[in-house]
Amino acid sequence: MPTAQLILDKKGSDVATIDRNATVVEAADMMNARKIGALVVSDGDKIVGIFTERDILTRVVATQKFPSEVRVGDVMTSPMACCRRDTPLEECRAVMSNMRIRHLPVVEDEHLYGIISSGDILASEVANQQSTIEYLHEYLYGRT
Repeated sequence: MPTAQLILDKKGSDVATIDRNATVVEAADMMNARKIGALVVSDGDKIVGIFTERDILTRVVATQKFPSEVRVGDVMTSPMACCRRDTPLEECRAVMSNMRIRHLPVVEDEHLYGIISSGDILASEVANQQSTIEYLHEYLYGRT
């Protein structure tokens, strides 16, 4: 059964992080520069939450706060949902669907190993289905 580690093996373990004391503007700039929708929030070496596009919309814009004055730590999502490297992708997908989230950090023993997105899971499932289709096509019709 495929696990979160399968996705990390393909995409790597690079995770964009930001300090809890950074401003929302700094976080938005980083997210825009990297073309990503979430940052893992740290306080020194400790992971304390996640900051997403939804946090900007619901906790900053909708409440008419000034992004240059608001600290990420004041509007981040904490505690955050996360998974382990050996968590089955099916379970990751269920958690994301049930909690209506798109990003799931991979954490074990307070160490951040990576982050998977709903798009990563979908791409993995599509690749797996494509392999199955090709195998069945070859089985039925031989190699072409």
